[in-house]
Amino acid sequence: MDYSLIDTHAHLTFDRLYERVDEIIQHAKDAHFNKIVCICTSVVEFERALTLQIKYPDMLDIALGFHPSDLFDIKESDLQRLEQACQNHEIIAIGEIGLDYHYDGTDIEMQKELFMKQIELANTYGYPILIHMRDATKDTLDILAAHCKTKFLMHCFSGSKETAEIVMKMGGYISFAGPLTFKNARGLLEVPAVVPIDRMFIETDCPFLTPHPFRGKENEPMYASYTFAKLVELLDIEPKVLADQMQVNYKHFFKL
Repeated sequence: MDYSLIDTHAHLTFDRLYERVDEIIQHAKDAHFNKIVCICTSVVEFERALTLQIKYPDMLDIALGFHPSDLFDIKESDLQRLEQACQNHEIIAIGEIGLDYHYDGTDIEMQKELFMKQIELANTYGYPILIHMRDATKDTLDILAAHCKTKFLMHCFSGSKETAEIVMKMGGYISFAGPLTFKNARGLLEVPAVVPIDRMFIETDCPFLTPHPFRGKENEPMYASYTFAKLVELLDIEPKVLADQMQVNYKHFFKL
């Protein structure tokens, strides 16, 4: 195989993956992945990731951000640690951040406030942001349009072709995950056609959303190759052309 792949969204420091993280990273290397972005949604996960990065400096990059579902657990000290991480160049992006209206009992205004605080940090320090958007398309895009001054990536995109077209007009990037391979993908299969390959990524969002045919198994970075294969099929493109472009995208988006 004459190309390498990147998993741009992996929760390697979640307890259930962290317990076997060395094995997981070796699996990824064996599957021709040369980079994994370790997504941290708490300070505890972030400290784990910093330790991991010492062991795998060429393989791991780190993003830190506070997820809307954890809204009521976020303290001011967490945001201070995020700002410190920006100042110390310990991360390559802020994320995942955004809005999630899926569950009852959330506070939408507090979600928006947390989202905008983190966007402001990204603007101040020049970091791209990784966006979580669930059942909150209009509000998420409105906030990005009004406040975001840096690059943004819609992580694990599962929206419509029309939403993808809006994201493209806004200058955003889109990352595809396991749902692209699901048998009920339907409308999602139309999305890659409206996303230029220079604004496209793949990811796992592991340990969640394992691609077909491994649904039911715990997800890990090596399985992003199945999402990549589905993209190759849908776009009717040479695998090396797409993989090489994603390597270029990575350096451009994350300013590396």
